[in-house]
Amino acid sequence: MNALSFVFLGLIVGALSGMVGVGGGIILVPALIYFYGFSQLTAQGTSTAMLLPPIGFLAAYTYYKHGYVDVRATVLICAGFIFGGLCGAKAAVALPQDVLRRGFGVILLLVSARMILGK
Repeated sequence: MNALSFVFLGLIVGALSGMVGVGGGIILVPALIYFYGFSQLTAQGTSTAMLLPPIGFLAAYTYYKHGYVDVRATVLICAGFIFGGLCGAKAAVALPQDVLRRGFGVILLLVSARMILGK
């Protein structure tokens, strides 16, 4: 695992996240597991820690500058997200990793199916 490959992964995940507005975890977690051999929990923890500065500041500012941020909704969602993130992290470290991995996969499948087949 050389440093340059992690930087390249960050570039890819950042570009895709910025283009489609998803948190990088949907792309980064599977990449860390399958290309770097991370455990499910280490991939999730690394993804969560990595997302704080870049998405939180630069991409959001770009959308805000162009009038595409509902500040009220952002603040309210963030308030819930703080508590939800804490509860989710505590639940994740208590679950067996295979259960967590399968649950993550099911969520990805459901979201994908909805986006492909939905309106």
